[in-house]
Amino acid sequence: MFISSQFDAGNIECTDSSDVRNVQLRIRSDNESEFYQWFYFRAANVRNIDCRYVITNAAGAAYTGGWKDYRAVASYDREHWFRVDTVYDNDQPIIEHTSDYDQIYFAYFAPYSMERHADLIALAQGSDNCDVETLGHTLDGQAIDCLRFGDAGADKKIWMIARQHPGESMAEWWMEGMVNRLIDDTDPVLRELLQKAVIYLVPNMNPDGSRRGHLRTNAVGANLNREWHAPTVERCPEVYYVLEKMKSTGLDFCLDVHGDETLPYNFIAGTEGTPSWNINRQKKLDLYKQTLAKLNPDFQVAHGYPANSKGQANMSYCSNALAEGFKAPAMTLEMPFKDTADTADQEQGWSPERCMKLASSCLDTLHLCWDEMTTRDGGNA
Repeated sequence: MFISSQFDAGNIECTDSSDVRNVQLRIRSDNESEFYQWFYFRAANVRNIDCRYVITNAAGAAYTGGWKDYRAVASYDREHWFRVDTVYDNDQPIIEHTSDYDQIYFAYFAPYSMERHADLIALAQGSDNCDVETLGHTLDGQAIDCLRFGDAGADKKIWMIARQHPGESMAEWWMEGMVNRLIDDTDPVLRELLQKAVIYLVPNMNPDGSRRGHLRTNAVGANLNREWHAPTVERCPEVYYVLEKMKSTGLDFCLDVHGDETLPYNFIAGTEGTPSWNINRQKKLDLYKQTLAKLNPDFQVAHGYPANSKGQANMSYCSNALAEGFKAPAMTLEMPFKDTADTADQEQGWSPERCMKLASSCLDTLHLCWDEMTTRDGGNA
């Protein structure tokens, strides 16, 4: 047996593979950070062998509650990802699997590589609806890509960003679904939206962390979703350049797309804790969430994060900073690493395909709620 992770987004260290029934693995922490939980590795020469892979340092991971009822994903072709038997015993996730092929890949969630990201950008720019702009470069020298759909002079500016936390790869699968929808010039919903607004997408906010196989941070250990109050080029150019672009265009609505390690639900977190929160913003938040739940049964409104009291929000968070700075609706969409408890899929769990379907539903929700979501109330959204 050979274990490797020396590829785009790979992360694992094999400390002992001499016994296929007790393969000892450790997850590397993010560079200059104590965060870790994302793993992605390949096992080779394992056809028809009953293997047992033990992640020995899981007890120190960022979100230990994420291991409860969790099942790892696996793939032979890196296109179709399926769930495999995983138990959590003695603070250690144990993956048990017999491979049908010589090589198999295992991951925390279906990976979204930087190579696939490049393909997504190339697909988008081939559309007449889309213009691509590089906003700047990361600390590792990668491009910070921004897609613009529609006329930049349109009255309303819609922003959607994803993958501030690179291990939350479901966020970029969601973005692929959004891009697929936005490049379809036969779509009547899209046609109507683009008559009213320009839509900006940043499909991957954290290219460096994505390529390095990080869970939460960029190349120097910065958690991007804690940097929106005062971003700098030296520490978090990703946030700095995107925020500068938002300031130049304006912002009337924003979705920040994430994944949650622990909760087995799709949900939206609002910005109730911001200083200028009011009843009109609450109505907009409730309307968007309730409409999305009606359109897509994989989304629900009963479970999520507890709302902060007014004035108690952490203003370094993206949604809070944008909602307060632009006086516009900004929301954080969370998807599970596990599966949706209410609409479970035993083969794949929460999957890339379902992420993409949810993205399409989010666009339909914006269309249905357009007037309410984009109407200003005395200078407050």
